[in-house]
Amino acid sequence: MSGEAHRHDSSEPTAAPRGELSLRTLAMPADTNQSGDIFGGWLLSQMDIGGGIFAGKTVRLRTVTVAIEAMTFRKPVFVGDVVSVYTDTVRVGRTSITVRVEAWVTRSSESQMILVTDGTFTYVAIDERGAPTPIIPDGLTA
Repeated sequence: MSGEAHRHDSSEPTAAPRGELSLRTLAMPADTNQSGDIFGGWLLSQMDIGGGIFAGKTVRLRTVTVAIEAMTFRKPVFVGDVVSVYTDTVRVGRTSITVRVEAWVTRSSESQMILVTDGTFTYVAIDERGAPTPIIPDGLTA
């Protein structure tokens, strides 16, 4: 799938999250810098957590993050925003899964959700020793 084909313009009233809700949290004052802005790193970590939950559930194995690509910070996140992370499978390889991750916010002063950040995260399935392990497609046995 082309990442470009799935980009949303958050100013479009019909824009909506793609994929499944994997995480919802509240941006709090502790997540800000000295100027009161939410750290991009905090938002990135929430997206990684949501993507990791989705990847592990999808492949039914332990996964670790190996790459984050094409991150686009579109709009700021403010204290009090409800942050919702949506995820969708881009590709499943032999030992890896690539996940499209979108962060949307609901602001207390607005009724519609706003796309604030999106990106592509890659996770590798690992075994109990931490070595990459093959992903078994649904319906097949090892």
